[in-house]
Parts: sequence; C-alpha cells; structure tokens
Amino acid sequence: MKKQFLRYCLDNKFQQNEEQLKTLELLVDFNKKNFSNNILFRIFTQPAQKLGFYLHGDVGVGKTMLLNFYFDNLIIPKKKMHFNEFMINFHDFRHTNKLNEKDNSIDFFVKELKQKIELIYLDEFQVTNIVDAMILGRLFESIFKQNIKVLISSNIKIIDLYKDGLQREQFIPFVKIIEKFCIEHQLEINQDYRRSGQLKLERYFHPLNEQTIFQVNQIFRQLTKNKKKSMVKLEIKGRLFTLNYFFEGVARFNFKELCEVNFGAEDYIAIADKCNFVTIDDIPNFNDEMINQQQRFITLVDVFYEKKISMMVSSNFNLNNYTSSRRLAEPYKRTISRLFELTSPNFNKK
Repeated sequence: MKKQFLRYCLDNKFQQNEEQLKTLELLVDFNKKNFSNNILFRIFTQPAQKLGFYLHGDVGVGKTMLLNFYFDNLIIPKKKMHFNEFMINFHDFRHTNKLNEKDNSIDFFVKELKQKIELIYLDEFQVTNIVDAMILGRLFESIFKQNIKVLISSNIKIIDLYKDGLQREQFIPFVKIIEKFCIEHQLEINQDYRRSGQLKLERYFHPLNEQTIFQVNQIFRQLTKNKKKSMVKLEIKGRLFTLNYFFEGVARFNFKELCEVNFGAEDYIAIADKCNFVTIDDIPNFNDEMINQQQRFITLVDVFYEKKISMMVSSNFNLNNYTSSRRLAEPYKRTISRLFELTSPNFNKK
C-alpha cells in the first residue's frame, strides 16, 4: 500500500512525508486485523479489539487526504460522511420512524446501518451540540456491538472532545467507549499544506473599504455575466430560506444572513446543494460574545469544504491575523486553514 500511496500523492500533486507513511503503516495493520481475507492470519490472531481508528492532528497536515486514500482502497461495503451529516441522518431516522429513546431508536438505526455497511468514515469529528453529546455514548456502544468499523478524523484529542461543554459529565461514557475501541493516533507535522505551494488568496478581500467592496462587486459581476438571476426558496424541515442573489449556481450572501440566524449543518447542506460558487460579505472577527455565530460559521465552512464549494470572501481581518472566542479557538484554526484553500484559484480544480 505504501507504493500505491506514493503514486497517489504524485498523481494528485500532494506533498507527503515520513509521519504520513508511519500513520499509513498503522492503518495497514488495522486493516489486516479487521478485514484480512487470509484464513491463516485469522486463525492465529485474536479477534480485533480495536474496531476504530481515530486520527487527530492540527489543521492542514493531511489527515483527510490520508484517510481518503485508505478508505478508497477498501473493497468492502462502506460509507464516508461528515460527522454533522451522520448525526442529521440519525435524527431524521428517529423522526421519520416516530421513534424516541424509549423505542430503542439507537439500536434500530444501527441495525439498519449494519445491513448496508461494514465501515463508516466520519470526517471532521467535533461535538458542539448538547443533544448529540448526550446520546453519542449509547450510539457508538451499539455501533461497536454490531461490529461496525469506524474511521474518524478530528483536530481534537479524544480526551478533549466537548471540553468545557454543557453537562460534559454525560459525555464521558462516549469518551471511554472511543478510548476502549479505537486506536488513537496523532499526525504531527509542523506545516499546513493548505497554505503552502501555489495557494494564493485571490478571492479573499480585506479590510472592508471602498476598494475591496468594488473589487468583490466587479468579480461577482464577471462571474454572473450572462447568467439568469432568480430567487430560490429552500424549505428545510418547515423552515423557509430564500436565496435572493442566485445566478445559476452562483450565490451571494451577507454573513448575517447565514450565521446570525438559527442555522445548522442541515441548512448549510441544503444551500451547498444548490450552489457551486458562493460569495460571503462582511465576515467579522470573533470573540466570546459571538460564540454562536462563530460556531455556525465553522459548520458552514466545513460543509462548503466537504461539498467542494469555491468561495469569495470579504472581511475585516487578515487570515494570518484573526481573533476567536476562547472555547472555539482550536476548531477555528481548521476554518481559517480551509478558507485559505476555499478562496484559492486552485481549489476544486481537476
């Protein structure tokens, strides 16, 4: 698999290093213990106690790239999902089947999952919702009981998940389950690959002044030239949202429209499904008084990155000089890193 990985990096013009290769060796070992077709290997080895692989590290070090390569080379029933999307699916299943906790909705959901897949890959694992925090322990206990294998990427160590969150004591059972059943490994590289190479901030404009506003308007006019303007109405579980500036897949919003309303991943996914290019104006610097808006913005960028939506942005801050609320300082590093890539002319080019 090492030769395949090196070829994969070369073909995609990805940088690679020794730390990634060491991590790949651990993934190969995880693969042998859980999916080996070698009868002798299965006879002379104990059943795998580690059913999951939890890979964490700083932003832009290649976690997702590495796990994507491993995932794509697995010839088993499998599914990759952003963590937010996975939890939306669970809540939708519960709602559609009119189930609640007393109806063993978790077991029903996991048994249905087991019929479809042997492995699930959850990208960008991060817990911010107290409702999710309270059920994750039982959900993953059921997943591992059904012998479903799990790949997880995160910027956060297992022990630090949902740190300082409300009623965190109810989240501790999940931490213990993940520690018990998952190999935890840190990919540690002192370089953010998203900021290196040919990435240039040609669609990130700051500070907010007449010149930058003029530049954004000019580029947006070029992008929408000869495109028909329409108003698109989205309905997400009874909530209505209108895309007022929509030109055949190219949309424009003000930050307040997207992040100062009670939106979540589900809403941003619905918007992303309609768009291939998005402009967001007036992104502020964040502080402790804006933690809800910042959390929504983090979720928005995660969704747009996963859906490969290119962006143009205007803001009052430089991406190398930003502020954050204290609680979201770590996950926000990933957001900043992804903004480097999302606003790059090279993003999403084949």
